[in-house]
Amino acid sequence: MKLIISLDVEEEGLFSGQYPRTSGVTNVAELRRLEFIPREFGLPLTLLVSHLVARDPAAVDILARWRDLYGAEIGAHLHPWSTPPLVDLPGPEPTPCAQIPLPLLREKFGNLIDQIKNSLGVGPTSFRMGRFDFGPKILSLLSEFGLKVDSSVVPLTMKGGRDYFLAPNEPFFLTPTLLEAPLTQVPLSTNLSRALARLASRLPEAAGRSLLSRFKHLGVAGIQPVWFPLATMRLAANLHRRRGGRVLTMFFHSSELQPGASRHFPTEQAVQGFIGKIRAFLIWLVQTGPVEGATLSALWKDYA
Repeated sequence: MKLIISLDVEEEGLFSGQYPRTSGVTNVAELRRLEFIPREFGLPLTLLVSHLVARDPAAVDILARWRDLYGAEIGAHLHPWSTPPLVDLPGPEPTPCAQIPLPLLREKFGNLIDQIKNSLGVGPTSFRMGRFDFGPKILSLLSEFGLKVDSSVVPLTMKGGRDYFLAPNEPFFLTPTLLEAPLTQVPLSTNLSRALARLASRLPEAAGRSLLSRFKHLGVAGIQPVWFPLATMRLAANLHRRRGGRVLTMFFHSSELQPGASRHFPTEQAVQGFIGKIRAFLIWLVQTGPVEGATLSALWKDYA
């Protein structure tokens, strides 16, 4: 199996209900906590970078070191609320992409890609949308800006909307040239997940969405270390293997490596426990079956 470890490398202050236009990026220095992944396991990271990170010189130096020393891939991660041009739109942030005019969204895309190119000398080809706010507008812009692989789809949740609830757990092509690498989330029962989707389609829109959004608490296992305990991560990997899966895609945020930057990990002890969970999962994964690390763009090359 291939394992993709992807991080949204972003600013602090996003898990308190606020979405500031400017914020610190000191958490990027905490990527040092993950150096054991390439050193001990030989697994590369995919670092999906927000605009505020890409314009910060200290953060850029850290990312360049990961690229040059550990073979990390530098990709793009769009936060519309903090990526210029900054425009006041109706309603509180984050404004859903469906409500952002396409020309404005296109400008934000362009500024993000240009900032990464100018700061790191890399034309990113991998992408994840902030808050998993994936939809037709984002899809229409990805290929336009040279992006070849997306990882914004989260099966069996309402992230991205009802259209992706039953998305495959394996990589699949969204368009003839754009690969989707969904986060690894598998149903405990494939029959139950399909039956639930059929039932939801017969209900009014709000009721159907509510029904599907609850499924993640009852019938889903995944390898996302913030969302699931270690035993469930192992269960998800085992189920995916037994069902013929060939790719595991993990994600978390850079801010979760800094005590207090995320509500999930308020203390140093909590962060160390989180890192310990990731290490324990990787040890188990390597011991229970052959696994090969890959970046998102390397995966695209395999599938293309």
